[in-house]
Amino acid sequence: MGDSHQCCAVVDLRQYTLHPGQRDTMVRVFDEAFVEGQEEHGMHISGQFRDLDDPDRFVWLRGFADLPARAAALNGFYYGPVWKERGGEANVTMVDSDNALLLKPIEFGPGYPALDAPRPPIGSTEVPRSVVAGEVYHRGSPDDGFPEFFADQIAPALAGTGATLAATFETLPAENNFPPLPLRAETVLAWFAVFPTDAAYAEHRRQLAASPTWQTRLIPEITCRTIAPPQHLHLRPTARSQFR
Repeated sequence: MGDSHQCCAVVDLRQYTLHPGQRDTMVRVFDEAFVEGQEEHGMHISGQFRDLDDPDRFVWLRGFADLPARAAALNGFYYGPVWKERGGEANVTMVDSDNALLLKPIEFGPGYPALDAPRPPIGSTEVPRSVVAGEVYHRGSPDDGFPEFFADQIAPALAGTGATLAATFETLPAENNFPPLPLRAETVLAWFAVFPTDAAYAEHRRQLAASPTWQTRLIPEITCRTIAPPQHLHLRPTARSQFR
């Protein structure tokens, strides 16, 4: 892990279910106010996305130097002036904001944004053509050997279909140190990869579907090693996302 990623020993993966037709409002408020508004408290807002498979889902990632920094940053932001001024605009778009996971990095690849990665200015509206995709695997326990299985078997298969991993995370087993925002109490492994276009992503999916190794060996083993079907992530970065 390079020095540019030392900020992010702790990462929140947050997935919001929004009222129908409200996602563009949420994206606008977030990109206008909540990127710099949170980063001035020491967070790293590495990526915010529209879910391409669900028009009412907004997904984002934020990183912290460590757990004490997380508590300080979240208290500073949610009891500070930016949230006081604009938080109501975001809250009215949401049906559910409790789908949140506390993660730690297993590995960052070159596609994961560094702290100083470029970000278009406030007011930018040009949405990237790239696709950020991944999976969240629901595990039975922290000592199940799944990270080793992923590194040995799944990651090479993904690479063979054009998926260059930008990040792999697993659950950070720690008490939620900002209780006003609930966290899901489960053990997961999550990966993210960046594809330059929809066509590149579609080709990756086509190759997985046609791969005997993936279909007849890895999918059954993933099923045996997990307690629920994986969640597939199929995301488009917003105009101001660093993850792009």
